[in-house]
This record gives sequence, C-alpha cells and structure tokens, in this order.
Amino acid sequence: MNKSFKIRNWVQISKLIVLFNFAFFQQTAAQSKIINKYGLVVINSTKVLQKEIEADSSKKMIDLKKEIPGINLDLKYATTGNFMHEKLYRSASTTFLRKPAAEDLKKVVKDLKDQNLAVKVFDAYRPYSVTEQMWQKVKDSRYAADPATGSGHNRGVAVDLTLIDLKTHKELPMGTGFDNFSDTAHSDFTGLSPQIIQNRNLLKMMMEKYGFKQLSTEWWHFYIPDASSFELLDLSFSDLKKMSRK
Repeated sequence: MNKSFKIRNWVQISKLIVLFNFAFFQQTAAQSKIINKYGLVVINSTKVLQKEIEADSSKKMIDLKKEIPGINLDLKYATTGNFMHEKLYRSASTTFLRKPAAEDLKKVVKDLKDQNLAVKVFDAYRPYSVTEQMWQKVKDSRYAADPATGSGHNRGVAVDLTLIDLKTHKELPMGTGFDNFSDTAHSDFTGLSPQIIQNRNLLKMMMEKYGFKQLSTEWWHFYIPDASSFELLDLSFSDLKKMSRK
C-alpha cells in the first residue's frame, strides 16, 4: 500500500467521522429542543440548559428555597386549589427563577422584612406544557398565556405573589384571591377600599423598586424586562432540583 493511497483513505475516513459527529449532534439537538407547531424553540433537556448557562450565567435557574431561606411558598398549581382544579405540578416542593429575577426578589424580601412584611409566592417557573394545558381551558390572553408566544413563567422570569404580615402570617387584603379572572383583579381597578388599594400599591412599589414590572390584568403577577432573552423551558421541577444541587 503506497503512501498516497493511505492519505486518501485517511481523508475519506476523516470525512466520515465528521459526518457521523454532525448527524449525532443534529439528532441530540432534536431530542433536546422542540420546534413546536408555533415555530417556537422549547428546551426540554437539562444538558442543553446547562450549555446555555455555561455561555451566560444569568440563565441559571435558582431554587428560591435555597436562595431566600424562609421564603413563604404556596404553590397553587402543585395543589388542586387553582382554576384548573387539578395538580399541574408533580413533586414541586420548591420553585425556581432565573438568576437576575431571583436576586431581585431576594432584595424585595430583605426590604419588606424591615417593615415586618414578607411575600408569599403562588407561582414562579412554569413548564411550557402546563401553559398549553391552561390555554385549553382559558383561551383569553388577559388571564392565560397563549402558547403561541409562551409565558414569562415558562422563561423563569415571572413570579406571582402577595404580601403577608410577619406578626400574624396572614395575607394582606388585596380585593381578590389569586387567579381571579375579573376586572377587580386588574392593577388599575379603583372600586376598592382605601386599605386594599394601599396594599396593592405597596406590593407594586416594592416590586418595581427592584426592577420588576406588573401585568396590568393581574395584581399578583410581576416579571423582569427583556424576557425574550431567556428561552422557553419545559423541564420538570425534579430535573431543575437536580441541577441546583450541582
């Protein structure tokens, strides 16, 4: 076998290796990212999310129980006490936000403590598949996220919450409960008692002080700007919990 023949063989083998690696990468990517019927990319692999985090640390999903010790969680979609009347989250003993949102919320909690107040979180991260379930029941973008665009919750940048008194551990009156689909729940609704309006304004003021924006149709819903820079996620709470242990 002459030298030129060996070189040609090696070049052909090298090309095959490159083609194989490319095909393997394409297959792995397809299994890790969903291009759904709306043309949206949804990450459903912890490996892909980890790569995104390695490229940009702000994309890390933070366990709120770890980041904010003692935080009050009342995760409505982990119970049947929600508008769907079913448990939409499995094994959700904590919840998550992207790093910038979690850090901002921590500042809110610290500031409120000086006023003998705290937050109670109803929802934060929400898997994209749950948003699809919700839309089937409430096809009204004022109160449920359209899967065609996705939700800030799916991106880990939105949080639903209220205020509680640290002495009594009771929620401050806000005029409606969580997931109230009426005009009374709108942030600009004025047909309420002065005390309730004051409570709502306090919540809004404290959240906006640390960079959050409020959804106009839900007094409890806040999000950080530039949500589109964070990918839609469809990962389980148990998967995210495993990632947070690393």
